[in-house]
Amino acid sequence: MKKYSKILALVLAICLLLALSACGAKKSGGDLSTTTAGKLTMATNAFFEPYEFYDGDKIVGIDAEIAAAIADKLGLELVIEDMEFDSIIVAINNGSVDMGMAGMTVTPERLLEVNFSSTYATGVQVIIVPEDSAITGPDDLTGKKIGVQLGTTGDIYTSGDYGDENVERYPKGSEAVMALLNGSVDCVVIDNEPAKSFVAANDGLKILDTEYLAEDYAIAISKTNEPLLEAINTALNELIADGSVQAIIDKYIKAE
Repeated sequence: MKKYSKILALVLAICLLLALSACGAKKSGGDLSTTTAGKLTMATNAFFEPYEFYDGDKIVGIDAEIAAAIADKLGLELVIEDMEFDSIIVAINNGSVDMGMAGMTVTPERLLEVNFSSTYATGVQVIIVPEDSAITGPDDLTGKKIGVQLGTTGDIYTSGDYGDENVERYPKGSEAVMALLNGSVDCVVIDNEPAKSFVAANDGLKILDTEYLAEDYAIAISKTNEPLLEAINTALNELIADGSVQAIIDKYIKAE
């Protein structure tokens, strides 16, 4: 019996050691539990200038720079994955990315699927129309064909306000604008900043003075990873407090 007692004591000691090791590993990685190999992976749709767009082969813009600053504070390397906008939340929830930044608005519908960080910017949804259009504001959109980017707040809110049957969805905002130019839709509802770029690049279009709605942009993170949300919020709030976020925004959006 004494022999077996020694063996049992040894087994218990080994189990205790393994348990303590597991606890230590969990604690050391707990704040960044979805990140791997020292990387912070961000999903985006890189056709939303000035928040994210291509400069050669590199994705740049407001969201890209804020994400890089957050990653630096967390001691991680930022990796950006470009995908269709309506795939971003899916990628967050299946664990293939850590977070989503794509001028993403906090909405009640999205809050059911993901958590959001503190707000870091405010956007405005506007209406693009041909210069000779009779549309003067949101009240004139009833019964009209409205072009939007699939899965965006323009898509969500116009579908609710004017009926799903009146909304034409496109994978990219630029495709919605091309549909407007060829007469397939009567207007496009999209964020003000990319709207400016689209109108500047295409003759015969204008942005209505009356905005469609205002919205808050934040970082989307899985509901299963509260520690990552806390870590990102801590870094983001420090960057907001020291003026870094505003400096990045001012770099891309000049005062009128």
